[in-house]
Amino acid sequence: MLSKKQARAFFLGGTLVTFLAFIGLTIYSFSEPQDQTNHAAITEEVVRGKELWEANNCMGCHTILGEGGYYAPELTKVLDRRGPGYVKAVLMTPIPWEPNGRKMVAYGFSEEEAADLIAFFDWIDDIDLNGFDRVVSPLAKDDK
Repeated sequence: MLSKKQARAFFLGGTLVTFLAFIGLTIYSFSEPQDQTNHAAITEEVVRGKELWEANNCMGCHTILGEGGYYAPELTKVLDRRGPGYVKAVLMTPIPWEPNGRKMVAYGFSEEEAADLIAFFDWIDDIDLNGFDRVVSPLAKDDK
């Protein structure tokens, strides 16, 4: 059985060791070799694409990096799966369509807007996913 003084020393020592380990791991995770954000590749087109993504609430139906709605397909590696031509055609179509019974809004983006969204998707595709080829939404199947 520990005395009160020993218990206090054990608690404070354990707390200090845990705190130092936490600080060390935090510093390590923010170090340059551990950077997985792909922030160096952010261009004006990527920023405009992200703004279009948010302004049109694409995340209400689609997911990117596992975040978003599960109604429509995951778009993290959409350019690898479908290619930029297909994605551009979908973004620019003036006609609403229903792949696999799911309604896709016809946004009718301009050529420049579609290029900006494709640049955003391309930037997302280049983020290091720690070996995962694709983040999959549990409820949404890709309409291949």
